[in-house]
Amino acid sequence: MTAVAESLHVTNPLGNRPVLATAPLKPGFDCAWMSRYADASWDLGPAVFRENARRCHVTAHFDTVADVGVREMLRAFLYARLNVDLPGHRLKLPPASLRQAFNRVRRFLEFVHAKLGAVDLGRVDQALLDAYVRHLRTDRNRSAVIISQLLEPAFDLYTYRQYMPDGGLTFEPWAGRSAATVAGARQTRENRTPRIPETVIVPLLAWSLRYIKDFAPDILAARAELDRLEAHRASLVLADTVTPRPEQRARQRARIAAFIEKRRQDGRGIPIWTTAHNGVTRSDPTTGAVTPPINTQLLHLHAGIDAVADPAMHLQLAGGASDLIAAAVAELGVEVGGMDTPISLDPQSGTPWRPRFDIKTLAHEERMLQAAAYIVCAYLTGMRDCEVQAMRRGCLATARSEDGLILRHRISSTAFKARPARGAPEQWVTIAPVAEAISVLESLAERAAAARGIDTLWPVLSLRPVTKSHISAEIVRQLNAFRDHLNALFGSPETPVIPPGPDGVQWRITTRQFRRTIAWYIANRPFGTIAGMIQYKHASVAAFEGYAGSSASGFRAEVEQQRLFGQIDDILVYFDERSVGAQPSGPAGPRIARSLDVAADGLGPLPAMIADRDRLRTLLSSLARTLHVGVLADCFFDPATALCLKHAGTPEASTPLTAICQPTRCPNACITRRHKPAWEHAAEQARALLREKRLPGPQRVALQQDLDRFTSVLLGIGAPTGA
Repeated sequence: MTAVAESLHVTNPLGNRPVLATAPLKPGFDCAWMSRYADASWDLGPAVFRENARRCHVTAHFDTVADVGVREMLRAFLYARLNVDLPGHRLKLPPASLRQAFNRVRRFLEFVHAKLGAVDLGRVDQALLDAYVRHLRTDRNRSAVIISQLLEPAFDLYTYRQYMPDGGLTFEPWAGRSAATVAGARQTRENRTPRIPETVIVPLLAWSLRYIKDFAPDILAARAELDRLEAHRASLVLADTVTPRPEQRARQRARIAAFIEKRRQDGRGIPIWTTAHNGVTRSDPTTGAVTPPINTQLLHLHAGIDAVADPAMHLQLAGGASDLIAAAVAELGVEVGGMDTPISLDPQSGTPWRPRFDIKTLAHEERMLQAAAYIVCAYLTGMRDCEVQAMRRGCLATARSEDGLILRHRISSTAFKARPARGAPEQWVTIAPVAEAISVLESLAERAAAARGIDTLWPVLSLRPVTKSHISAEIVRQLNAFRDHLNALFGSPETPVIPPGPDGVQWRITTRQFRRTIAWYIANRPFGTIAGMIQYKHASVAAFEGYAGSSASGFRAEVEQQRLFGQIDDILVYFDERSVGAQPSGPAGPRIARSLDVAADGLGPLPAMIADRDRLRTLLSSLARTLHVGVLADCFFDPATALCLKHAGTPEASTPLTAICQPTRCPNACITRRHKPAWEHAAEQARALLREKRLPGPQRVALQQDLDRFTSVLLGIGAPTGA
């Protein structure tokens, strides 16, 4: 049991009561070790089932609070929040939100203490609360949304007043106005999570897929080689323990001599580390170049030496094999890395994708492979971070449809949102690249998971005893390290393979961005491609099968929400281009231009780019709701005039049938500069076919008519009004 704090808590009737008195606990947890009310620290980890929860988020350390009054009020309030359910007001505080609540309430209580000299909530009045709002606003970088969140403790201290031993606030703050209203935070349904720019997500996913497909075999093979070397070293060390030290050293020198001879036969040099570490370098005796030091760790594996357990046997010490190594370097030169696993050729460059491995670069590449697999799984499924990180060995099932034509991949994991604390088992239908990533993950995670007796696909790969078992929030750091690693290994400062974001600095990747980004592209660019190979339409079809398409996941609702936001974003692009003279073409072009001009007139004298964008969104909202982005044209859908519905015989349809769109004839079709590349490609294909001399006459006539139509469209794109 954790240590009990000050003796005054012993007299408190709650002093020895478990903090998690009403929460479900993980199976097998010994309740004797449960945190108690009076403990100096609370650890709510036993009641947190999400694998991605950070330990610091589920702990509270009361001994870091200097004032006893603040400390005791914190205890009383958090205990009430964790154990009292107030339907219609507040549900119980999720244990994973403990630290967040701790910090917010502490901030408010310390302000009260600073103003009154003590934490006496009975003396708090509305004037003091107003002063707290002014205090929070002194930080100009603090948004109104954050201020509203920091004001919530004041409301809660009133709501939970009867559940706290010393009571709470005696009056309703701000006469019942909401925290958001007091802070001036605008209520919005829009997801505030930034969407990953297309210039970032496309290469990021492309390189992630290459890691899974092209580079993973090398990384896994190198790990297998290292495991064999370490097992062989262990057997040699065991055999040598029964011999005198001089004979052990003689055997080790003989093994090094055999290693050098093998290198001579293979035309390979003596291994050096890939990078210098701990500030240690060597100067090449022939060229004078400064390089990383000799990779004696690899030499020790071949020689049967455990230099950690027996430092005196280090090969570079006197009496070791430094003379053999130096002579071999002079004769054979050096080789970066030094492990035997060959490095595959990069299909694009035709050269090895990286130098040979050493133990450090192997561990780093394993983490990068784990990050690549996360990107593939999170982005191409639409799963939340907690759902991805709940994946376990054996979670992937593959089966063919009843007709045997479609191969379906299903992921079994755990959903947590709108579920009990333990979560609920669910399934996701996914596409082949995700299935391949999961297969790689199972091989990658096997060693670390087995060592810790767990079956997660997301263990911390390092086996150092001080590390945690599950990667959890560390994945964010790993994802951004992967971005930097790609730029360092495959790009240059002038031409990074993952370009910076719109502001010119490297885009910071977070786990929440993937779900929002894929939802936006599925909703607004369904015929676009991901990483040049996977259509968003394919991803959406898989994501909408099974669980991910159900209302419980919220993914379909998220896609629809992003569709609305995307329509507004796209219509604003129309407006901005129109404001600088662009003329939409196509049958609907004049009608859309008039609507945009009416909106511009409604804004008055303000220039378009500095106009009130919220007001502009309202003016254009009805037009935006009809907008469906297409490859050859955008559709401002009106079912009464849509040619696609008339030809399909479905006049009651609520969305256009883009597969049979006739963009040069349908009165709903609008063509802009964004569509020009697709029309140019179509025209070029027509010209190429017309150059075929054996083309039949009727087909040549039809192709020429198509080319004339394509040319007419291209001439009209971007033409000024009245042209």
